[in-house]
Amino acid sequence: MTPAQPRDPDHLTLALPKGRILEDAVSLLARAGLPLTLPEKSRALRHEFPGVTVLELRNQDVPVYVDLGVADAGIVGKDVLIESGRAVYEPVDLRFAACHLSLIREVGASGPIGRVATKYPRSARAYLAARGIPAEVVKLSGNIELAALTGLADAVVDLVQTGSTLRANHLEEVDVLYHSSARLIVNRAALKLRRSRLRPLIERLRELVGSGQAGETGDV
Repeated sequence: MTPAQPRDPDHLTLALPKGRILEDAVSLLARAGLPLTLPEKSRALRHEFPGVTVLELRNQDVPVYVDLGVADAGIVGKDVLIESGRAVYEPVDLRFAACHLSLIREVGASGPIGRVATKYPRSARAYLAARGIPAEVVKLSGNIELAALTGLADAVVDLVQTGSTLRANHLEEVDVLYHSSARLIVNRAALKLRRSRLRPLIERLRELVGSGQAGETGDV
């Protein structure tokens, strides 16, 4: 395998998720001063702009690319970041793509919880352990609510935005595990090696989202 060529210290590589977050992420980064436009619909996975490379990835892969240093920074939902367990800096809550992760049951359900279905097993296990609930956690990939409706699980842990799907299926939120929104994440080494590009970007994004967030940026 040919070794990767060293990158210009002024060149940024960003990991951005496909789908609903991409458009808002590109728009915000452009307002923060990066020369980005929304990539045209194509099969291309890497997009080149002056001084910036954008990698278009699945949500779950963004923290991996940033943690392992293939990307200097990225944007991803807090829910995906928590579930990944990756050790990256999280300097800015970008305050879009807001939702929350909840424990959900059929309306009126009151029996013990013996099994929980979810796309978020790490978060679900931490929640159950903190409350001393010895439930089995089953990971599913889609239609999580169906697990509660069919008896596969006594409860599910899933993201909620408007709650309309829950109401349509006679389900209700029992508890909220945490609130989620899009976050800027940064590779630890890149924070030092590309400080002259990343620090102004972080500060400008904080200004744009209207907060004085200190974040978890170490010596930023």
